[in-house]
Amino acid sequence: MKKIYLSYLILLIAFGSAHADTLYIADDVNLALRGAANSYSPVIKVLPTGTSVTIIDEKQRNGFIKVRLIDGTEGYVKTKYTKKEPPEQDAKDTASKNLVLLQTEISTLKEQLAKATEAITPGSTLEKSLATERDQLSRELKELKTTAANAVQLKEEHDLLQERVVNGERDLEQLKLENQALKDTTKQDWLLYGGALVIIGIFLGFILPKISWRRKSGWDTY
Repeated sequence: MKKIYLSYLILLIAFGSAHADTLYIADDVNLALRGAANSYSPVIKVLPTGTSVTIIDEKQRNGFIKVRLIDGTEGYVKTKYTKKEPPEQDAKDTASKNLVLLQTEISTLKEQLAKATEAITPGSTLEKSLATERDQLSRELKELKTTAANAVQLKEEHDLLQERVVNGERDLEQLKLENQALKDTTKQDWLLYGGALVIIGIFLGFILPKISWRRKSGWDTY
């Protein structure tokens, strides 16, 4: 029984604390959520009327209290612009505020549309930038085509030169063979000439003595 009573008491305390820790932005106030407890601190977010916040630190500093939003964002708000109960909003007032928000959003969209239209208008900065980029790309493409054509031409010239080198080597080898054959033929000719001279020498050596002997014999007869 004591355990049940103690659990119930803990739940009541927790519920009371949770309820007490929640505040709401007061009527007709768009309250700034700041990064520090002073009016000069940068604004993190603007909280519209009825926004619920959870108190993190109840100790006030310069009239500010530290709170946390539902999305986890933390900051400081002025305590005097908060309420423990959600404010009652009149339907007409809510519709009026929504209308103002819609009109503001429409004005913003119109400005964005005007800027976009101006950006793509002929003669605008964007149009000139796109034209410059297009011309640059055209030049680069032309250079690439020229480079590719030069590469093909260089390859063709290389292949032709290589073919000429091969043909030159073949002709040189043929000349070497012909030169060697000519040398062999010349050598054979000289051998033949030498052989012929030897034969002629032998023949003359055999004939000349006989001719001389016949002449001598004829002279003796006279």
